[in-house]
Amino acid sequence: MNCAISGEVPEEPVVSKKSGLLYEKRLIERHISDYGKCPVTGEPHTLDDIVPIKTGKIVKPKPLHTASIPGLLGTFQTEWDSLMLSNFALEQQLHTARQELSHALYQHDAACRVIARLKKERDESRQLLAEAERQLPAAPEVATSNAALSNGKRGIDDGEQGPDAKKMRLGISAEVITELTDCNAALSQQRKKRQIPKTLASIDALEKFTQLSSHPLHKTNKPGIFSMDILHSKDVIATGGIDTTAVLFDRPSGQILSTLTGHSKKVTSIKFVGDTDLVLTASSDKTVRIWGSSEDGNYTCRHTLKDHSAEVRAVTVHATNKYFVSASLDSTWCFYDLSSGLCLAQVTDASENVDYTAAAFHPDGLILGTGTAQSIVKIWDVKSQANVAKFGGHTGEITSISFSENGYFLATAAQDGVRLWDLRKLKNFRTFDFPDANSVEFDHSGSYLGIAASDIRVFQTASVKAEWNPIKTLPDLSGTGKATCVKFGLDSKYIAVGSMDRNLRIFGLPGDDNTEDSAQDS
Repeated sequence: MNCAISGEVPEEPVVSKKSGLLYEKRLIERHISDYGKCPVTGEPHTLDDIVPIKTGKIVKPKPLHTASIPGLLGTFQTEWDSLMLSNFALEQQLHTARQELSHALYQHDAACRVIARLKKERDESRQLLAEAERQLPAAPEVATSNAALSNGKRGIDDGEQGPDAKKMRLGISAEVITELTDCNAALSQQRKKRQIPKTLASIDALEKFTQLSSHPLHKTNKPGIFSMDILHSKDVIATGGIDTTAVLFDRPSGQILSTLTGHSKKVTSIKFVGDTDLVLTASSDKTVRIWGSSEDGNYTCRHTLKDHSAEVRAVTVHATNKYFVSASLDSTWCFYDLSSGLCLAQVTDASENVDYTAAAFHPDGLILGTGTAQSIVKIWDVKSQANVAKFGGHTGEITSISFSENGYFLATAAQDGVRLWDLRKLKNFRTFDFPDANSVEFDHSGSYLGIAASDIRVFQTASVKAEWNPIKTLPDLSGTGKATCVKFGLDSKYIAVGSMDRNLRIFGLPGDDNTEDSAQDS
């Protein structure tokens, strides 16, 4: 007898007390559990309505097609034919997919070539436009100087203005972004292998520092050194003064190499461009100037940039030495191409109106730090010009910012003192209470931190959790009670300090000074 459901001889036969039909036990139990009725008659059934039947062991007959060798061979042949047909269909599909992929790759390559050609033509057109603007005749500008110049900013035609009446900028191109990214990758790789130089001045040496010399570089009627930078490869110190001039001073010989004149107000920031002969200056006269050395050794102004409408407080040079940024009290910072002096992007934060008072590039070059008059520190992604982080907590305007060489720390100075920030966790981990801090600077190795306020403090750098120990306190010998800027010399062998008098002071180990003795403070 066969199962009423499967039609096969059941292994565990059971019979229904209501219908009298024979079933396989596992099949009828599952059906009753799912539907609660007989699968044939449709009568309601429960598990109690089925009765097992005791039978002898049933041996199922073998299927006819597997009962003989020819039957088995026939079965195998059928399976093989099916497999071959399936494999052929898959090969056909693969061939079609390869053709479609090849066509798509060809179209993509052609599109990339067209885009590259269009970008090249666009950049060439922009360069020609920039050159044409710079070569416009000077006579019309003189005749209409009142209309063409406004607030120290170069006049712009209506055709150059965007919908918000701001000057249109070329933008940072994909080629520039690629260059910045490549520089970032190279510098990051070098930093992992970089070691502290053995020639770096030791802590014991810094503890013995004293004033070695004092050099009166600026005018007596408008004293005050407001900014400073050092070209380590040539041991040349640049200072920017309240007397509207910048001075290049050769420390080994104790001689002034050149005096840069041209600004109409104080020089607020000065920077060397790598190891080149270029110098950048920013001023309260709303301009930035690019200076270069001439054949006679003097420096002349190559470009005067008038893109800001208020006092320019800071300039900072990118690690490629091809681009730089200026920060101004007009609530914008500008990204420039150094060779042409062209402003590629002028950035403002639409979310809040702040005035920028300090700026510095991260050592790897893809991050820009800015300080504001509203006590906020802002971190920017240079590629997208987007504000990616901001730090609050200071009192008064941010006067100076400096990134450590390892790229992990940021030091900021303000009216309430100096704060150290961990850029990995974006939080403040240490505060130095030095009122009216004017300048903060990491040395080139990242081993020491200098702070200029009413005096000059030097600290040993450490980790987030370790203590940053003070090494040396240098007095402000200007008599003004205000040290405005501090810089470490090559391998921290000396420290250069500017104050609100006209003298540049050099501190170092007694007997190590190579400069000629200068006149004492006047």
